[in-house]
Amino acid sequence: MSLLARPAVAALVAKVMQRVTVLADRRSGGRSSAAASHARFPEYPRKVRRLTIPTAVAPARATVYLPQNTDTAPPVHINFHGGGYVVALTELDDPLCRFLAAEAGVVVINVDYVVAPQFPFPAPTRQAYEIVRWVAEHGAEEGWDGERLTVGGQSAGGGLAAAVARQALEAGGPSIALQVLHYPPLDLVTNARDKRAATARPVLRPWMADVFDTSYVPDVRRRGDPLVSPAHPSDTADLKGIAPTLVITAEYDLLRAEGERYAERLREAGALVEHHDVAGVDHGYDGSDDEKARESYAIVARCLREATGSRLT
Repeated sequence: MSLLARPAVAALVAKVMQRVTVLADRRSGGRSSAAASHARFPEYPRKVRRLTIPTAVAPARATVYLPQNTDTAPPVHINFHGGGYVVALTELDDPLCRFLAAEAGVVVINVDYVVAPQFPFPAPTRQAYEIVRWVAEHGAEEGWDGERLTVGGQSAGGGLAAAVARQALEAGGPSIALQVLHYPPLDLVTNARDKRAATARPVLRPWMADVFDTSYVPDVRRRGDPLVSPAHPSDTADLKGIAPTLVITAEYDLLRAEGERYAERLREAGALVEHHDVAGVDHGYDGSDDEKARESYAIVARCLREATGSRLT
């Protein structure tokens, strides 16, 4: 066992990563993350308001991105950021949220959910589901249509979106018109050292997986939970009726194979809308490659419009 796969060590390293992220942002005056993200895609305005969503786990802060020219009560898309279930990288998704609000005509709720090791599994999945349920139930008072609801996320956020869709299937609601899984981790049972990337030096390294996976699910016996590893062969449940799904994988990503496996499983269940594999890029490519990001975000926006019937005016 790697030293970083020991829960106490992984938790310590994860907290250091969190602290370094916060300090780097403070020392740069916000330029290292938020300001840089806000500067991307300048043609899409940033019209936002803040929201706190009550959950049994902890109150969840969120940024609500408002479309400018849409229905009186537009559809709503809930976005979960990446960061290995450990680092709160909410602002990195600002360009995506602005893009989707403008191009899909949806309200986008960018959620700052609880992260490990302070909140290990199942806390983030429970909170994410409660957030989605709250958004579905409070649309009329908040100005969106909770009956035209979609969810999605990048990396760990994609894993949470998949967990939300699974909980909604098992609980009988709320109704989700589309789940968007963008290079998601969907198999924490398989050791990262046994996964293969189509490049010699992938962005995700085994040591990172040790820290992220162990912080999120310290007990290895729980990593086969369907809310954690729906792409692992141990999960054989019938997924018929689960939310329609857009899966986007990256050619060089260490997580590509599990994304492909889950896409095929969804196809067999009649739930796969589309699967796109982005050529020539690695995990998290959309954080730096504007051209590829625009291409992928345009696919997401189109699928959101088709799933919700949103109208741009």
